Amino acid sequence: MILLGLTGGIGSGKSTVSAMLVERGAELIDADAITREVQQPGSPVLAAIAERFGDDMLAEDGSLRRQRLADRVFADPEELAALNAIVHPAVGAEIQRRIDEARGRPGVVVLDVPLLGEHPRWPVSATVVVDTDTEVAVARLVQQRGMSEADARARIARQMSREERRARADRVVVNDGSLEDLRRQVDELWAWAQTLPEAPEAPPGADGTAPATDRVGR
Repeated sequence: MILLGLTGGIGSGKSTVSAMLVERGAELIDADAITREVQQPGSPVLAAIAERFGDDMLAEDGSLRRQRLADRVFADPEELAALNAIVHPAVGAEIQRRIDEARGRPGVVVLDVPLLGEHPRWPVSATVVVDTDTEVAVARLVQQRGMSEADARARIARQMSREERRARADRVVVNDGSLEDLRRQVDELWAWAQTLPEAPEAPPGADGTAPATDRVGR
């Protein structure tokens, strides 16, 4: 199994790149999607969130009010840490389970993790960073996710800088231009990924609890 770590800042278009890789034959392990799964109604994670932050974080149908929770925790580091302590272990364990399940199969597995650079928990064959100009990212968050400009800039500022992220990359995909240009880069990335070595095993004692994502709201 070739395990390709894919990361990028909020608004970078990382999910678009991962979708293009799936179109080319990759298997996807998506930390954001797993986060939503472990927070489904009836889950232990959602019950723990409601106990810690209050029942008003739940909608009438029992689902999580994601934006309400995001508005509360992103303005308070202690509250965010409390949420992370609930969510991250469950997400990390599920990611590890899926990696273990995929190990031994041929092909490329894309590990799409927003915080891969900040917390390099999983040994990957290589790390790819999707990089985008900050102003482009802000515009995407405002137009596509309905964030205010202030909220978008605040979330970007809390993340690792573009320079730090690029410095840790084995390959960078620049997503500032057209969709056609992005497809060309992904074609090149796909050809390169298939030449990579298989991913090493996780170190003994690793428990899969390192942060994988900071996505709480939209």
